[in-house]
Amino acid sequence: MPFSLDKVIRPNILALTPYRCARDDYSAGILLDANENAYGPSLGKAIDGDLNRYPDPYHVRVKERLVQLRQLQSVHQLFLGVGSDEVIDLIIRICCVPGKDKILITPPTYGMYSVCAQINDVEVVKSNLNVENGAFQLRTDDIAACVKANPEIKVMFLCSPGNPTGTCLTHDSIRQVLESDYEGIVVVDEAYVDFVEQENGSVAGWVDKYPNLLVMQTLSKSFGLAGIRLGIAIANPDLIQILNNTKAPYNIGTPSAQIAYDALSADGLAKMNEYKSRLLAQRDILLEKLQKFPIPGVGKVIGTNDANFLMAQIVNKDGEPCNVRAEKVYKLLAETRDVVVRFRGKEYGCTGCLRITVGTEDENKTLLARLEEVLKETA
Repeated sequence: MPFSLDKVIRPNILALTPYRCARDDYSAGILLDANENAYGPSLGKAIDGDLNRYPDPYHVRVKERLVQLRQLQSVHQLFLGVGSDEVIDLIIRICCVPGKDKILITPPTYGMYSVCAQINDVEVVKSNLNVENGAFQLRTDDIAACVKANPEIKVMFLCSPGNPTGTCLTHDSIRQVLESDYEGIVVVDEAYVDFVEQENGSVAGWVDKYPNLLVMQTLSKSFGLAGIRLGIAIANPDLIQILNNTKAPYNIGTPSAQIAYDALSADGLAKMNEYKSRLLAQRDILLEKLQKFPIPGVGKVIGTNDANFLMAQIVNKDGEPCNVRAEKVYKLLAETRDVVVRFRGKEYGCTGCLRITVGTEDENKTLLARLEEVLKETA
């Protein structure tokens, strides 16, 4: 059945007359239309950018560079948000009627999907990943069953590479969902996609073929710009227009946009690729060290390690993944050794797991040494 936005987007959103801001009309000349401070920003030191002026509502310059980077067709396929979290919240709000509609997630997965759903009074349906032997792949038959049993599911969130799994979903499984009878929005969260070194990388190029596909990306990870909070949605222009109609008028500030623009320049991309290469080399070294840990206590490193982190099991004296010991190790590392990782043992399929972000060479060496100390204390 052909996809129709009219069936997915809330009627009040479709009927919305978006706020028209001053910069939608004119952006040059003597600007006396937006009640800005004509004398400039109250700063002791000058900073680049017209900070006394409201920014471009759509930041077309940034989008033009993203079109080149991601080999897209048009800036009209791009939406910029305050991190991917704004995109998650917006897509739920424009699609789901509170107290009626639902979303689907595939645990273990990123926690903000559920948080945003709860804030918006939207029920969450769960189709757990196949976690056997650390596979972390979609069970497409189960997803189809969930959709059939819950026709109110308007949005489906698939995380690839997954967080906390660090594992890419196969393209075949994503394609199977997109080519099913499901009539809602399929969101593929690709926050970590630039770290992927295998064929199941980005599906951003699929948005021309699948009008119900929305791909999320970010500058927080491979670009090292978590502090500017810039998330990206890639989708068909009609869906992007609805996101633009619904967002706050000036959601991305001038400093963030300027930094993003610079990061997407030739020099910025060269720096990103340099740092990414160094990080991937450290990921391989850290993986090998964890797999050959000198004392008992570290079990398997599970998943396919397609992100900038690894997920390692902490095991008990019997060699079984152990949440009690893993949580002790996590707290001792943070509170007595100044090394902070993330305990993920309560997530489905992640018993006994610590999620360890790949650091610099020195940071990783310190982690390994202090992990050994803490494992001895908890033996």
